[in-house]
Amino acid sequence: MRRSLLALSLFVLGGAGSAHAAMVAKPVQWTDQGITYKSFLVYDDAVKAKRPGLVMVPNWFGVNDMAVAKAKDIAGKDYVILLTDMYGETIRPKNENEAGAAVKPLYGDRKIMRERVTRALQELKAQEKTAPIDPARLAAIGFCFGGSSVLDLARAGADVAAVVSFHGLLADDSKLPGNIHAAVLALNGADDQNVPASQREAFEKEMDAAKVDWASTDFGGAVHCFTEKEATATTGNCRYDDKAAKRAYAAMRAWLTEAFARKD
Repeated sequence: MRRSLLALSLFVLGGAGSAHAAMVAKPVQWTDQGITYKSFLVYDDAVKAKRPGLVMVPNWFGVNDMAVAKAKDIAGKDYVILLTDMYGETIRPKNENEAGAAVKPLYGDRKIMRERVTRALQELKAQEKTAPIDPARLAAIGFCFGGSSVLDLARAGADVAAVVSFHGLLADDSKLPGNIHAAVLALNGADDQNVPASQREAFEKEMDAAKVDWASTDFGGAVHCFTEKEATATTGNCRYDDKAAKRAYAAMRAWLTEAFARKD
């Protein structure tokens, strides 16, 4: 599918969802190659019905209070989300310099990125025993750096119904064969300087070559970080855009609903 706005008119443009009093964020911890990762399982505990499970990789600031709040808002009554620590418990960036240092090794060696996000998917599956997760409906979403991470999860051939990247880099450095099984949705700002036209074109060719269900939507006037409410700058390439964010979340929900329906 070429870049075009998804048919959003069937969905309420009310944002990602509202928080609920019964929302919980349960710590989930694992250790791999000597590094301990501390993540959170986020869902509405008042709803007992099983629902889709999502790996969610936050932006380059990693797991923090803002990321937890965002995960709660997205999860609502609809999803169980594993908010994923990609750095390890000792790395919690407090500014852009620290965040840049944290992501540099993962962008520098995409194998590490793929291994960590793949392990997160394994941990989400392991939570099926104690949380209301439907194992037949699994997907991954990510923001900025997290968007790149979930695209690499798809490239690694993960058995998920879909991945959705919000304002993530589209470049593929994995050198993997086209073994994507997930339906891939990339949501970007049309004016995002981090994602030039050449990168978008290469992404389209990659998806076409992989022969997968995919779409790439550009939101006019939006730049990088358009779903990040803390990006309050009025100039520059990292700014929250309420209209684009609402449309993007509606597109995400439509994409996931369709992908999960094919799994039934």
